[in-house]
Amino acid sequence: MHIHYPAPGIEHEIPVRSGVAFNLRAGETLTVIDPLGCQVSDLLAFSAADTREYISSGRTLDYASRIFLTVPDPLYSNRSNILLRITADTVRRHDFLLTPCSKDTFRIIYGDEAPHRGCFGNFVEALAPYGIEEDAIPVAFNCFMNVVVDGQTGELRVDPPLSKAGDYISFVAETDLVVGLTACSALQSNGGSFKPIRYRVQQQEGAVERAE
Repeated sequence: MHIHYPAPGIEHEIPVRSGVAFNLRAGETLTVIDPLGCQVSDLLAFSAADTREYISSGRTLDYASRIFLTVPDPLYSNRSNILLRITADTVRRHDFLLTPCSKDTFRIIYGDEAPHRGCFGNFVEALAPYGIEEDAIPVAFNCFMNVVVDGQTGELRVDPPLSKAGDYISFVAETDLVVGLTACSALQSNGGSFKPIRYRVQQQEGAVERAE
């Protein structure tokens, strides 16, 4: 399997409407940063030992008994194991309901005739070296995405993110992971414009860096 560990302790940038994938060791902390404000980042996590195990919106929300997650909530897998745990959060409003945007999102919702491949297409490309195929891509944890739910009708509305420049959310890995991360490609989700996302990996204290 392909292995890539981001250089620890520095901020890496994901350009607008693109995505990356990388390995995250158990005990490491991943911080997702909105450098300019009002920009969503879709996050996926798969067990490095068996990528058929992945973060599960259904199980996580079921166990949390609410749809808005923040510190110290865990993100469970489809096998009910904790893959990530939220350890810091300056925004406290994220989405774990809506699937990654795709060319079909833009075709069906926006009527685009030549749609962008969206976060889904970016995930497909970034995760392919890890042997993860497109039909295995689940609902992502959408950092900074502001989905408003009508408590009476259940109607969903996507409002601009509440994140300001420099806001962030951090997760600690509970096991070795393959992570996918994007700078979201949907105008409505990002307040009408596209901006980059940054991320930083911090090693667990006392950990020895392994070669790629």
